[in-house]
Amino acid sequence: MKRLIAVLIAVGLIALGSAALVSADNGPAEIKLPAKMGDVNFAHKAHQDRMGECATCHHNGVDSGSCRSCHDGDKAPKAKNVFHKLCKDCHKEKGVSTGCKSCHKK
Repeated sequence: MKRLIAVLIAVGLIALGSAALVSADNGPAEIKLPAKMGDVNFAHKAHQDRMGECATCHHNGVDSGSCRSCHDGDKAPKAKNVFHKLCKDCHKEKGVSTGCKSCHKK
């Protein structure tokens, strides 16, 4: 549980720090997501260019930093589950690898 909280805080800090560095409509070029299996260096700009609409990935239309900033305590989804579902579903649809090591780098 402590590790999950630490990951959510890290993701929130990354999101807030990134938002302060770039304009709100573009987002950062790359986002580093800390994970137990190895960090994920997410090419945000490349995905943004492909997807077009922010709401495709950001279900509430904005980067809120963490699930708990909108969802109540125990009802908040685990970030890991959200990322895996969103990313893996899209990767399968686009014919891109869904193997763990494709994204997670030690």
